Amino acid sequence: MSDHAALVVIIAAVALLYATAGQAGGTAFLAVMALAKVPAEQIRPTALLLNIVAAGYATAWLWRHGAIDWRLLLRFLAAALPAAFVGGLIVLEGPVYLLLTGLLLLAAAGWMVLGGAVDSDGGRSIGHGPALLAGGATGFLAGLTGMGGGVFLAPVMIALGWASPRQAAAFSAPYILANSIIGFAGVAAAGQQPAPGIVAYAAAALAGAAFGSAIGGRWMSNRHTRYMLALILAVAGGQLLLR
Repeated sequence: MSDHAALVVIIAAVALLYATAGQAGGTAFLAVMALAKVPAEQIRPTALLLNIVAAGYATAWLWRHGAIDWRLLLRFLAAALPAAFVGGLIVLEGPVYLLLTGLLLLAAAGWMVLGGAVDSDGGRSIGHGPALLAGGATGFLAGLTGMGGGVFLAPVMIALGWASPRQAAAFSAPYILANSIIGFAGVAAAGQQPAPGIVAYAAAALAGAAFGSAIGGRWMSNRHTRYMLALILAVAGGQLLLR
């Protein structure tokens, strides 16, 4: 199997695994492309486009099943979208980018397991101020890192009791989609372009997201979703720090 074909297969597998926890796969897309020696300037825009494909499918699936709280989503996106564009305009040097991203992922994983995350139905009210603050911070990180933001927001929502793991997973896909679209606009404005194999990679991400969304929506409990997300965060963070 050629390196290109292997990367296509891995991207499909990554998208499937992440979709079971409501994520698009941006964290592992970044790590896989770094390990595959994709040029640094192509990694972030490619990951954002793959996020758009995978999260776009998951959002459509959730919409059909009536699982998206649009009013709450817009409350977070009001600050997240402009912040994602600003983050996309900033280009970090390779080592700094990998270090920052890896540390953020490991911190999020630890918070998911040790920071008071619950497996109940959530339900704490979310004020406009906290929603804008959380949206702005995670949106900026989405554009800066190329991850989409859901991987940062979901642990916050769960640990603060704003949502159950399954609710946070359902919220993540449309949040990632919106942030990735705006983040990619900022990245493109900064002069970065995706890898030449983006069409094949996008098709693989779409196939993986389709299977993963079905698995996560039907068979994953709150606890399984939380631990799956924590494991994904920890593995991806470790991979980036070891680069």
